[in-house]
Amino acid sequence: MKTITIAGVDEAGRGPLAGPVVAAAVILPDNHNIIGLDDSKKLSPIKRSALEAQIIEGCDYAIGMAEPDEIDRINILQATLVSMKRAVDGLQQRPDHILVDGNKLPQWDYSAEFVIGGDALHANISAASIIAKEYRDRLMIEADKKYPQYGWASNKGYGSKVHMEAIKTFGPTPYHRKSFAPMSQMTLDI
Repeated sequence: MKTITIAGVDEAGRGPLAGPVVAAAVILPDNHNIIGLDDSKKLSPIKRSALEAQIIEGCDYAIGMAEPDEIDRINILQATLVSMKRAVDGLQQRPDHILVDGNKLPQWDYSAEFVIGGDALHANISAASIIAKEYRDRLMIEADKKYPQYGWASNKGYGSKVHMEAIKTFGPTPYHRKSFAPMSQMTLDI
């Protein structure tokens, strides 16, 4: 009897003012022994990092992204769905079924269902949540080296007080989503 291959899909970075939206797709092997998988937002950075290492070592996974200019062009929901499709298309195995965290599915030819709160309910989605968050956080820490005044190493592009003050003082960067307030209310020369 053939085992059904299930991929979990989740994203990180829908709400920030800066940086890409990142999705991950993960297929856990049937015999996985990764203990502690959960919604990435519920895990400490140390625990997330340790789990990420186990997922990368023993699972088929892939990342998909949509950069700020694409988010601005097609909107954040569509960019999220596109990044999810890119992640699934990057897997080495073709999944028989996909579980997507949230309430919308990308347009694709896969058998799939969405699961609201799935990152806390299904191990495959939890693993995808961890991979997406860790990957995106690293991208924002790298971007912080180029633009330290925005505090991205700590706020990851979200609208913290430091970040909002920096936008007022220095204006937006190429990492900012121009369609998001307050950038959408400014005259942009970038």
